[in-house]
Amino acid sequence: MPQKIVLASGSEIRAKLLAQAAIPHEVIPARIDEEMITAALRAEAAKPRDIADTLAEMKARKVSEKHPGALVLGCDQVLEHRGEMLHKPRDRDEAIAQLYQLRGDRHSLLSAAVLYEDGEPLWRHVGQVRLRMRDASDAYIKDYVERNWDSIRYAVGCYKLEEEGVRLFSQIEGDYFHVLGMPFLELLNYLTLRGDLTT
Repeated sequence: MPQKIVLASGSEIRAKLLAQAAIPHEVIPARIDEEMITAALRAEAAKPRDIADTLAEMKARKVSEKHPGALVLGCDQVLEHRGEMLHKPRDRDEAIAQLYQLRGDRHSLLSAAVLYEDGEPLWRHVGQVRLRMRDASDAYIKDYVERNWDSIRYAVGCYKLEEEGVRLFSQIEGDYFHVLGMPFLELLNYLTLRGDLTT
């Protein structure tokens, strides 16, 4: 009998991806201090890729320790722009400022996933996608944030490609699932090899 996955994330889109792929799962968000952990890693000059991987692992490990026998999936996503990491906006003004910073330029999204079982890591992957944002006008960006604030307030980069945010971009290089915050095909491949999924 395949194991049910425990998703150690409150992300609606990650849960939706699992549901749409008919993968049994339960959502138990991990409670970790992401800001403190990120700040400590950045103080040690950790690369954005390593920060995403570490945060995903800490989420998976924390939930795994409390749910023995479960297959726990931890995920995290970071945005890198010219060597700087951007975070979820605190308010509308910060969202607008971030979009002003990103427009007309390239940035990368790094999406990490780590699977744990009984407090031990089984599998991990960090996917990267590169995006080029259009040089949108000040007025469009302000209106975009106002129209979409309830949806994008928890999105790194202040956009969702599955919604109006796709209009902000002229080019995307990489896997669409990485944009959504999970290296999903790589996860499905691993679960299939393990025998948890049949095709």
